[in-house]
Amino acid sequence: MTLTPPPLSLYVHVPWCVRKCPYCDFNSHEFKSGKSRGELPFAAYVDALLADLDHDLPLVWGRTVQTVFFGGGTPSLMPPEFIDRFLQGASARLRFAPGCEITLETNPGTAEHGRFEGYRNAGITRLSFGIQSFDDGCLQRLGRIHDSREAEVAVKLAQDAGFDNFNLDLMYALPGQDLAMAEHDLERAFALQPAHISHYQLTLEPNTVFAARPPSGIPDDDAGWDMQEHCQAMLADAGYGQYEVSAYARPGRQCAHNVNYWTYGDYLGIGAGAHGKITLGHDESILRRWKHKHPTRYLAEAGSDAAIGGDERITPERRPFEFMLNALRLVDGFELATFEKRTGLAAAAIEPQLRSATERGWLRIDAGTVRPTELGRRFTNDVVALFLTE
Repeated sequence: MTLTPPPLSLYVHVPWCVRKCPYCDFNSHEFKSGKSRGELPFAAYVDALLADLDHDLPLVWGRTVQTVFFGGGTPSLMPPEFIDRFLQGASARLRFAPGCEITLETNPGTAEHGRFEGYRNAGITRLSFGIQSFDDGCLQRLGRIHDSREAEVAVKLAQDAGFDNFNLDLMYALPGQDLAMAEHDLERAFALQPAHISHYQLTLEPNTVFAARPPSGIPDDDAGWDMQEHCQAMLADAGYGQYEVSAYARPGRQCAHNVNYWTYGDYLGIGAGAHGKITLGHDESILRRWKHKHPTRYLAEAGSDAAIGGDERITPERRPFEFMLNALRLVDGFELATFEKRTGLAAAAIEPQLRSATERGWLRIDAGTVRPTELGRRFTNDVVALFLTE
């Protein structure tokens, strides 16, 4: 089989945040004591991002960028003029598809009057708000810097600026939360009429404050499952179709950037700690590359080999596991033809694992499409583990 280069996305990491949340395992760095957001080196960081992009351009010559995503950290700390300068520089170096989806993650605690107009003028087409909850007690226990009123004000400021394509991140099974509180969070979200809702369970990730010192009052597994079931029904009734484990959207408003991840697409990762995955046609290989995490080191070394934290070629033996780790998150599953194009392997290479999963009731295969069953979605990790052969 021949590897076919999939759609290409661009991921841009902005590493700073006002305060590190105790559940967060992303590459995010608090301001130094006494430093204001206006003192952060945004001009130098945009220069570093463009130098980083220049360094990686040979990996993607001639390809078109379908989506762009600014993640963090808190990308909305970066003023619109710097987002604008980066996007102008990036679009001069890479061809952006017509109607390219360009998403900016934003923290309600950083929303200011006029800033969303600036982001829209810079080319941002989609926003993703890190709300997490509309309950002030839950927000305090999560270490968030905003309250429920600020969350609603931020969304309304964005709507006033002309944004109708936006996501709200909500978490459930929070410390001190019960079923009624989880349902109330969704009701508050529906009132804001988002195009997309990400609804996921709090997990205690390794190397976080919550992992070292778990908070009290976290609902048990049964209570968490009840919240998930009730909230899924509420989302469906409100017109949000589930298309991924924790993603729900109005018709036609799925996040194209994340769908590209989940279908084993390519993405160029630039910025401190950013990861990328690129299919290289000249030698039929798949490359993973990541950049050094610390902003100070990244600023000093961006654009040179020294900024690269590591490169890894994905062996053919590992590709089925990587593909399934992503694609089996999708409610509608994937086509076997897509598996062949994205991995360069024949579908016969995974026939034993597919057979085992279907016999256990985890997967359903129909007309060349593989879909997880409801049981399979509950045991996604077990299904994916079948494809781990190394």
